[in-house]
Amino acid sequence: MKNLDLITIGRASVDLYGDQTGGRLEDMASFSKYIGGSPTNIAAGSARLGLKSALITRVGDEHMGRFIREQLVREGVDVSAVKTDPERLTALAILGIRDKNQFPLLFYRENCADMAISEDDIDEEFIASARCVCATGTHLSHPQVEAATLKAVRLGRKFGAKTALDIDYRPNLWGLAGHGHGEGRYIGSENVTSKLQSTLELFDLIVGTEEEFHIAGGTVDTLDALRAVRKITDAVLVCKRGPIGAVAFEGDIPDSLEQGIAGEGFQIEVFNVVGAGDGFMSGLLKGWLTGCDWSDSLRIANACGAFSVSRHGCTPSYPSRTELDFFLERGVKDPALRKDPELEQIHWSTNRSVDWPNLRIFAFDHRKQFEDLAARTGSSRDRIGDFKLLCLDAAMRTGISGGYGILCDGQYGEAALHRGAGTGLWIGRPTEVPGSRPVETEPSLGLEVGGLREWPLNHVVKVLCQFHPDDGDSIKARQEAVLRRLFQASRRNRLEFLLKIVSPPGQALGGKGAASVIQRIYDIGIFPDWWKLEPLCEDREWSEVCRSIERNDEFTRGIVILGKGSSRDELIRSFEAAAKFNLVKGFAIGRTIFQEAAEDWFDGSITDEEAIDAMRSKYADLCDAWDNCRRECAESEK
Repeated sequence: MKNLDLITIGRASVDLYGDQTGGRLEDMASFSKYIGGSPTNIAAGSARLGLKSALITRVGDEHMGRFIREQLVREGVDVSAVKTDPERLTALAILGIRDKNQFPLLFYRENCADMAISEDDIDEEFIASARCVCATGTHLSHPQVEAATLKAVRLGRKFGAKTALDIDYRPNLWGLAGHGHGEGRYIGSENVTSKLQSTLELFDLIVGTEEEFHIAGGTVDTLDALRAVRKITDAVLVCKRGPIGAVAFEGDIPDSLEQGIAGEGFQIEVFNVVGAGDGFMSGLLKGWLTGCDWSDSLRIANACGAFSVSRHGCTPSYPSRTELDFFLERGVKDPALRKDPELEQIHWSTNRSVDWPNLRIFAFDHRKQFEDLAARTGSSRDRIGDFKLLCLDAAMRTGISGGYGILCDGQYGEAALHRGAGTGLWIGRPTEVPGSRPVETEPSLGLEVGGLREWPLNHVVKVLCQFHPDDGDSIKARQEAVLRRLFQASRRNRLEFLLKIVSPPGQALGGKGAASVIQRIYDIGIFPDWWKLEPLCEDREWSEVCRSIERNDEFTRGIVILGKGSSRDELIRSFEAAAKFNLVKGFAIGRTIFQEAAEDWFDGSITDEEAIDAMRSKYADLCDAWDNCRRECAESEK
């Protein structure tokens, strides 16, 4: 049973990409962290396109190794053959974007984990489970990793798998250039040519740039190089030609490259070429392994390469299958694809890594309410943070994985946020000045100077806005400007965005009003990942709200309903109404859970443990109530 489409083998690194563009690597001040290494990129890129991919490699027993493993899991890559090396560090690559032609690159690979892959890491049964084995050229540069790579390829052939080689020639990684020449793409070498040629007969598909075929063929004349490779192998040869596209050769090499099989290309602005070949290879493998002809396979590959050269980073730039299909049908609107709002919205929404089909959030991000409580009881505000740690304990004792979450502020709840990090909880953080209308963001957030950059990537940006369709033009314009700026900052920093809409005092929204506000938010270019809305009691009202969201954003995460300090019975009634609608994923409730315990704890009537138990009991009860409502709705639909 072939339960894998693709196994790649070789490099796995962490890419540290300079955030500043247009300057030297020496002048870059901050970096974004992504997974990297050609086989790792290909495994992730092909998984995004729907292939069942796996990676054979090694990572260090440290933070970077764990990051690679965790990110591959998020991308849907099988990591059962990713070994942890207790002695070696994970490889790093530090790189930047200087201009359209210069991409400075430093490899930190001295005795790195992935260069310790051995034949013992190649499991025969695992290889037998794949339809294709893909190797890359770097791991033919050293006897130990070469032996492991060739064992995997030969076993693939033994068990009827297709085999592919991405030549992926980096002179620096073959020891032909100094550390400062990582971006160099070609240095002639008889030894490298000989080594590559000794393996070419093992592959059904060989892919490379013109320079890479030069090294494989032993000549800088591209047609002669292709003919030299053809003498050794019957593989399909795919020659990448940058902005011109690519051509495939199934048989004899003709008199010009233009006589090869070509696929539709895409005229786009070049922003970053690093990793484009891996994106191209992901698309090519998708076409090849799903039965497309070479013209269509090259069209898919060219599109994936176009996405890559237009965005920051390697793997983060690669498209999902949904995004690819949309692009192939619609075509290019803005040659700078990263500046195409419609395309970027699909890219963002369809590449989010963690699914939350059911979400029960304990919200204790309140600030003014706790300040007032501390004042009434004569307590120091320093105690607010202590109580929020108790709230976190109550949440975590109720559940962590499976859709439990918290809303907690950074002003008083910083210690709770730190303790909750990495636990599996959904975590959201407020950004608004409490009670502000028009809405303002907290000055301490530093939004104007990129304060969100300090947030962990798994934190969700939450903002509360008192919004009504009848608001005057002035207040509406001021609120919308703040919301747009905050939404754009969230996306720039790769953070999900939750918009909480509540009725202004004395102005009820209802279903029709909420739907009108939602439409206005979309009209001004804001696409919240999450909506937090007031409970509605009528099916008709929920239908209006859900339709308003779904017709604007089919990829939205969904809605959570707020509590407004309601009683348990009132909340259960709101759950019963909301649970009928799949777009409503759960709740985000605070005061109903913590208010009584907080009052008793601040005046000294109960201990820490008693406060935790009281809140845990109420939170767990609401979680069970929501789950029961959802279950009953599902059963009634059968």
